[in-house]
Amino acid sequence: MTPSARVQAAIELLDQIIEGARNKGAPADRLISAYFKTRRYAGSKDRRTVRDLVYQAIRLCGEVPHDGRSAMLAMATQDANLVPLFDGSAHGPAKMGDGEMAAFIGVAPEWLEKKLTGSAITGQEAEALLGRASLDVRVNVLKASRESLELPEEGQALSAPNGLRFSSGTQVEQWPQYRDGQIEIQDHASQWVCEAIGAETGETIVDLCAGAGGKTLALAAKLGNAASLVACDTDKRRLGNLAPRAARAGAQVDHTVLLNPGEEREALAVWAGKADRVLVDAPCSGSGTWRRSPEGRWRLDRKELTRLTKLQDHVLDIGAELVKPGGTMTFVTCSVLDDEGPARVGAFLSRHEGWNAVPIEMPIGRKRGEGKRFTPFHDGTDGFFVANLHFG
Repeated sequence: MTPSARVQAAIELLDQIIEGARNKGAPADRLISAYFKTRRYAGSKDRRTVRDLVYQAIRLCGEVPHDGRSAMLAMATQDANLVPLFDGSAHGPAKMGDGEMAAFIGVAPEWLEKKLTGSAITGQEAEALLGRASLDVRVNVLKASRESLELPEEGQALSAPNGLRFSSGTQVEQWPQYRDGQIEIQDHASQWVCEAIGAETGETIVDLCAGAGGKTLALAAKLGNAASLVACDTDKRRLGNLAPRAARAGAQVDHTVLLNPGEEREALAVWAGKADRVLVDAPCSGSGTWRRSPEGRWRLDRKELTRLTKLQDHVLDIGAELVKPGGTMTFVTCSVLDDEGPARVGAFLSRHEGWNAVPIEMPIGRKRGEGKRFTPFHDGTDGFFVANLHFG
């Protein structure tokens, strides 16, 4: 592909990604993969260059662009080398027209930037949400130790007890140590969240929104399979991934529970008032993970944020019913928005007597409301909020 053809390919892909964002369609990575499956003539360098152009444009444009061309025009305002590639050639983009408008450059749509500002995410804090994320792994102590494990590349030891960091794009999934379950991909902040739970051996621990079970597996390893773990989720596909992952990791998960929305209490009745710990890693906007999925800020709107905060209240209420007197519930979102962190904890405490927030001590993160918040700028992690709530 010529340099101009690569720019045109990026424009075509951005058209699809913008349409997907507006209509809650397929995410960018899936659209990019499908695009190149039908264009076998594109070599690996072509694919890599086009992908980089696409993601640079997504990160640059705050508002959802009108189309892919306006997004690439915005790129051209930042990179003069792109200007001559709008050359009107057979496979390249049309020449720039007088008065053509480039897409808006910014961190996020205007309404969302106001939410970020209200959550004290401004300036470098906000810009860091759109940087490139490193790749963090957790050494699985059921099978290995960080001190003795030999890997194809040397990772940076993190403050989390078993964390290692590698550069973005490191193909750890291809390593035999990954296939053997000696390491798991897990962001540094997520590893600290598992530490914040304070779980101890012999306890009954319910992971209420387990997904594919990353935190469930971390708890199994931390406790040496000496606790009763219950993993629950409403997503059958994701929860179905837990069993093979647990087998690979040598982790013991006593129960997996598929929940039907609106009927969760019936499925969880056997654990009502009996859990020592409940983890509520609630569905959220994912604003803390924009480094990995920057088009997420194009896909979020006010209505969706309202729906998510109501869902967070719902799962917190369900989780509270599972905790026995003296037990704790840990509330987590991968969001930097106060609506999905301190505000939810405050609303929960106003609804439930007998509960109080307890401080979380750890070497990273900063106090935010009744919990702690991690951010890319200050902690070099994904954005997370975590709070511990004690009953009785």
